Amino acid sequence: MGQIVSRIVFIGCMVLAVACVVYAMAVLGTNSGTGFWMAWLAFAVFFALLGFSFLFHWWAMMPKFARNAIVAVLVLGALCFGVVEARIIAAMNTTAADGLDYVIVLGAQVRESGPSRVLKYRLNTAIDYLNDNPQTICVVSGGQGANEPFPEAQGMAEYLEEHGISGERILEESESTTTEENIRYSLELIDEASADGAPGPADASVGLVTNNFHMFRALQIAHAQGLPQAQGLPAGSPPDMLVNNMVREFFAEIKFLLRSLAG
Repeated sequence: MGQIVSRIVFIGCMVLAVACVVYAMAVLGTNSGTGFWMAWLAFAVFFALLGFSFLFHWWAMMPKFARNAIVAVLVLGALCFGVVEARIIAAMNTTAADGLDYVIVLGAQVRESGPSRVLKYRLNTAIDYLNDNPQTICVVSGGQGANEPFPEAQGMAEYLEEHGISGERILEESESTTTEENIRYSLELIDEASADGAPGPADASVGLVTNNFHMFRALQIAHAQGLPQAQGLPAGSPPDMLVNNMVREFFAEIKFLLRSLAG
């Protein structure tokens, strides 16, 4: 590869590396409650090393089989990423029927001031549905993380009531810490409600409310938890964090698939 091309590739890689660092700081500044911002620093290191490998001809000095292996891994990774992201995007457009017996709102970060931006998208979508379907019961699901002042379910219920949803229509599940637990513990609440004459998990129509980027995996988990009839009510998400959330969701999906295969 000529010197001019090597320098162009180097500059392009360094621009990407700097962009990743800037984006990492932007994600960190949102106080999202996750450490995924550090992944963007890892991406920055990758692009920087890639750029230097072309500038100093490290790539050319590597054995051919090693170069082929690296290219194969990168191509396979890109294909997997594309397939998963396509499924995530497709699930963003799912719709739920009117008149569901229950909607389960999956938890996210809460602060002293109330629900985070991501969680408000979910709650506002639930409010719209509950106003249009006055017989539907809402399950708010989420425990208290180490960086949260109170259980997510508590903050969610308070937000719903402040926006006109009667407390009699809200069931609080405040022990879960993962999406799997959100759904499993919420189904236990629904099962308890069935003792008072409400439909049980096997008979009830249930909708899941979560952000659009999370809907694909949430429905997979619900189906795996024995809720094949679950329907999706995708909420929006902060546009400035959509890239971060979709990339993070790719790794979460791979983790889910690996655990499913192992279990």
